[in-house]
Amino acid sequence: MILNTGLLTHFYGDKIPMHTYFLCLLAVLLAAYFLGSINSAILFSRTVYHEDIRTKGSGNAGMTNMLRTYGKGAAVLTLVGDMGKTVIAILLSGLIFGFNYMSGVAIGGQLGECYLVGLFAVLGHIYPVYYKFKGGKGVLVTSTMALMLSPVAFLILLLLFVGIVAVSKYVSLGSIVIASLYPVVMHGYFAFMLGSIMLIFAALSTIILAILIVYCHRANIVRIGNRTENKISFRKKNTDGQ
Repeated sequence: MILNTGLLTHFYGDKIPMHTYFLCLLAVLLAAYFLGSINSAILFSRTVYHEDIRTKGSGNAGMTNMLRTYGKGAAVLTLVGDMGKTVIAILLSGLIFGFNYMSGVAIGGQLGECYLVGLFAVLGHIYPVYYKFKGGKGVLVTSTMALMLSPVAFLILLLLFVGIVAVSKYVSLGSIVIASLYPVVMHGYFAFMLGSIMLIFAALSTIILAILIVYCHRANIVRIGNRTENKISFRKKNTDGQ
């Protein structure tokens, strides 16, 4: 999955017209948003179970609520669907603007357009145009983005997530903490491995994603503070309010 140059560079070289660049960027961002709006949890709950997952359990249109409500099979379908739409969106960005890895981190175009595309896929997932702008919390889509674009940073965050959940039994707390640390870890990784600051779109996207995910978990934060947040059980079916 390495594209040294995108179609824009292939056709225009280093002299890409500004209007062409912005039109292509707008088209790819809109495509990412519309792809992100295909919410797998809502789609599968409606087509398979003839219900809306947003009326069940925690009311969240995400994998955890699908697992709690319908079981492992539904959760796996949601996982595959949400990961798949994110992969397609980022690969589309790579096709247009270029995509390659340097020291284990993705560089998509000169400004890191693939990170901005990932952000718009998450925005579509959280605020899906097809479902009255009420979707999931964006954790799985953001995790897929991180896995594709910065696998080492993703592994660091995953280990932190597992440790937090193992100790606290709060999936939501793990999600909040790693989302908050995402831009910090990425900044450190860029500085240590590449000896440079983050690409402008990478920095902007990871910061906005951190804010978005924390905001989407605001009710969980209140319940954690009140000690009323449901804890994950490793022996019983997941009952977390994620």
